[in-house]
Amino acid sequence: MKKYLNPKIFTVAALILTAALSRFVPHPPNFTPILAMALFGGAMLGDKKLSLIVPLAAMLLSDIFIGFHADMPAVYLSFIAITLIGGAMIKSPKVTNVIAGSLVAAVLFFVVTNFSSWLMWEMYPKTLSGLLLSYEAAIPFFRNTMIATLVFSGVMFGAFKLIENVKPAWISSENN
Repeated sequence: MKKYLNPKIFTVAALILTAALSRFVPHPPNFTPILAMALFGGAMLGDKKLSLIVPLAAMLLSDIFIGFHADMPAVYLSFIAITLIGGAMIKSPKVTNVIAGSLVAAVLFFVVTNFSSWLMWEMYPKTLSGLLLSYEAAIPFFRNTMIATLVFSGVMFGAFKLIENVKPAWISSENN
């Protein structure tokens, strides 16, 4: 238990919670920090169990107030996969790794959640053509998701790096 009570984990969890709370601020459709939260948690928390629990808990807490919907299993499945991608792709939070992870996260989320919507809802025929139409209709949302993931990932990883530079003893590996 003591290994989970350290300044680095507290800082990462606080940044994730702050991102989750930002979902309550008015925003364009799909311009939210959820994918950045997953990437950041996966990359920065180290412990695989903790890297899944902290972002999922923040997401669930905000969803309790925002509301649940039928596509939530696809959203949460994507969220878990993106957390694992964060842990695998962003071993070292360099700008190129964060950008690549953000782009992969946005594409994965787009593919999985829109496939789920096509499968669950009657808006499009259950044909390849119907599936492609559903993806085409979702392109404006994908643009927002991709930009938001890049922006919020930059903010979260950048804020952590700033804290690390200003207070290196606070987040040093010796404390972890």
